[in-house]
Amino acid sequence: MSQQRPDRSTPQKPAARPDASMSLLTNVMDHSLDDGYAEAAARKSAVGVSGLPRTLRAKLGLAAGLVLAAVVVTVGAAQARIAAPTLAKEREELINRIQKGTDAADELQERVDETRAAVSRMQREALKKHGGDKAELLALLAGSTQVTGPGVRLVVDDAKGTESSGGGPRESSGFSDTGRVRDRDMQRVVNGLWESGAEAISVNGQRLTSLSAIRAAGDAILVDNKPLVPPYTVLAVGDGQRLSTAFQDSADGQYLHVLQENYGVRTRISAENEVTLPPAPSLIVRTAQPKAGAAKADGADIGKGTS
Repeated sequence: MSQQRPDRSTPQKPAARPDASMSLLTNVMDHSLDDGYAEAAARKSAVGVSGLPRTLRAKLGLAAGLVLAAVVVTVGAAQARIAAPTLAKEREELINRIQKGTDAADELQERVDETRAAVSRMQREALKKHGGDKAELLALLAGSTQVTGPGVRLVVDDAKGTESSGGGPRESSGFSDTGRVRDRDMQRVVNGLWESGAEAISVNGQRLTSLSAIRAAGDAILVDNKPLVPPYTVLAVGDGQRLSTAFQDSADGQYLHVLQENYGVRTRISAENEVTLPPAPSLIVRTAQPKAGAAKADGADIGKGTS
């Protein structure tokens, strides 16, 4: 029995809507708002509450903001112009006060330097006068006079790329493995030069005496409380070549060599035909006392102007 297939060439009518018989009710639901009312509502939304188009309101708001900003800037500039003379006057007064204070400090420092120079001169004269045959030796040991003669020049510098802190093999003994020269390193260098026969020593122009101290303040090395910066140039008066050889063969010279080999500390030593060491800036007298009337005879104006 054969089944008859539908003829697809014949167009089929669309199915009727269920609510086709209620066209009036459907029209009321689809168009609940009258077209005139809808057009009026759209026009009102475009105009806005104030009755102006929204684009125009935005432009007016921007203009008002710019005017307000201009007013604020103008008022600030006017106030700054009014306050400028007052600030300039206060600044000038402050600069004058600083300048006067600096001038007063410089004047006091000059008086202190003059007083120290007078005291040092009197001490040197007293050593020459009362030292007898040992006056020159006393002046040399006390560092009260300038010394010129053959000697050695020893330059000690930190390793390249040193850091201010760090740990290492020298940390346990009070040092740091950073390649930085420490105060104890300089102490051993100076003591080694003394033991090798140096007659006078200076570090970066700072004359050492029997009372000199080499200490540390952080990473800085202090010689008699004066901070020094690397490289450290040590000048020693003595028999140049013999002094250089004796120091390098000593235990302290070997210690310096170990610092150079193991920690990168840079050193350079050379024998010199002539080196000049300045006198010590000030001497500390512990037991000597001036004679009565000596101050009036040699420097009556020393105490004037001091406070």
